[in-house]
Amino acid sequence: MPACASSPILTVVDQRQAPLDEREPVPVDLLAAVSAVTDPRARRGVRHGLVTILAVAVCAVLAGARSYVAIAEWAHDLTPVMRLRLGVRRSAPSESTIRRTLQAVDADALDAVISRWLAAHTPPPSSSGPRMIAVDGKTARGARGPDGRPAHLLAAFDQASGVVLGQATVDGKTNEITAFGPLLDRIDITGALITADALHTQHRHADYLTGRGAHYLLTVKGNQPSLHRQLRTLPWAAIPAADVTRDKSHGRVESRTVKLTAVPAGIGFPHARLAAQITRRRRPRTSRGWRTETVYAITDLTHDQIRADQIADAVRGHWSIENRLHWIRDVVFAEDHSQIRTGNGPAVMATLRNLAVSRHRLTGAPNIAAACRHVSRHPNRVLPLLT
Repeated sequence: MPACASSPILTVVDQRQAPLDEREPVPVDLLAAVSAVTDPRARRGVRHGLVTILAVAVCAVLAGARSYVAIAEWAHDLTPVMRLRLGVRRSAPSESTIRRTLQAVDADALDAVISRWLAAHTPPPSSSGPRMIAVDGKTARGARGPDGRPAHLLAAFDQASGVVLGQATVDGKTNEITAFGPLLDRIDITGALITADALHTQHRHADYLTGRGAHYLLTVKGNQPSLHRQLRTLPWAAIPAADVTRDKSHGRVESRTVKLTAVPAGIGFPHARLAAQITRRRRPRTSRGWRTETVYAITDLTHDQIRADQIADAVRGHWSIENRLHWIRDVVFAEDHSQIRTGNGPAVMATLRNLAVSRHRLTGAPNIAAACRHVSRHPNRVLPLLT
């Protein structure tokens, strides 16, 4: 059933239209963007349009809702203005309607349109270096399927803006490696520097990124024993430090030293140009004992294309996905405690949480939990976040 004719929400778009055409311009209105998602339900008995249900879910999660019940309760208290804006007619969608719809909707299609909308609202990086995108996975520990495995999700995260550019569900029978390409297929990565942990230091990933016009900075560990041994035995002692930084924060003292060298011809990793040795030394302020960690990384960029300080920022920024996204989803939205586990529900709810984190961050909110509480105190405050 289409939205109410007097509603501003998409009377011009059929909710059962074909999948999103990447060549089409991105709608300014978020609700117009989600109208491209195909309704999975049979026509008979439908009381609420898919756009209305998705709109309610989007707005409720922007207000901090953590569950289907919380989304339904938020919808029940809508003001007349909000009901009109979201296309709600006589009564708001019930918890069972919201639950069944979000379990059935195509999670990848929803993530694609939301991520594309967020990317269009994300300002370009202000620095002169390449755009840095971190690819990393997270397990939703409470969302265990019938086989007992928790849902695992792989995300692409813009390091500069803190916006989630895309997310893909990892097949429980495989691992993140198989989801790497399908996730990045949905994102414009031309000229970007992709950072990933050692699991993704794969020859086919390097070939894939080069073929897409992107660059890579990959950590090298024991899963690539030959490559790790070759990097470890390079003459690092004779190579001067290219960048040294020192920090005092969070009750500890930390220093990072980056050394760079051109990759010798004998290293057999596709398109590799530079190898990096990154040494981290840290100690609590109350202690004199230092803990030292040395990691190695490899990139297809040359000395002319990237500086040592940019490599240090990229490596450090990669791990920011943990406290700028994964930690927020766990603490603010209680994702690890959520028992939403049926159908596409875990992936859909994770996409809505990614949207909430990203959209609040784009408004300049320094604290995502406070931003959600601010919206929850009056439903109309969510309206500016939809455009």
